[in-house]
Amino acid sequence: MKALIQRVKHASVTINSELYSKIGNGLLVLLGVEKGDSEENAKNLAKKLSSLRIFEDENEKMNKSILDVKGEMLVVSQFTLCGDCKKGTRPSFDRSAPPEIAEDLYQKFISYVKAENIPVKTGKFRAMMDVELLNNGPVTFLIEK
Repeated sequence: MKALIQRVKHASVTINSELYSKIGNGLLVLLGVEKGDSEENAKNLAKKLSSLRIFEDENEKMNKSILDVKGEMLVVSQFTLCGDCKKGTRPSFDRSAPPEIAEDLYQKFISYVKAENIPVKTGKFRAMMDVELLNNGPVTFLIEK
């Protein structure tokens, strides 16, 4: 399971020119599910992101978590994170989990984040989405579990 996370001042998802969801201060999480990922991976990743100290304190040091700053999370499925670009000029998606498994783990990840008392908004699984964000920092991390 891969998560590209960005600390944002705000982020939104638009589908078919209509606003689908939006958050203020918090994290945009682009989530890729790979073959072999499990519910345990989803649970561990949710726990990690809820406690990851990447928000600034009063001394401008990354010492606060999303819980500390009462931030929100926007979770967007992104199977292209599992793409392999090492060979040739066209990405291979052989490592991506089948859609049924990926959607189930995506939903479980969201439920685990909610269990951490973080307000969560989402994209729409398998939809063509426009994702807009204002990256705060910029701060971006790639986490693999």
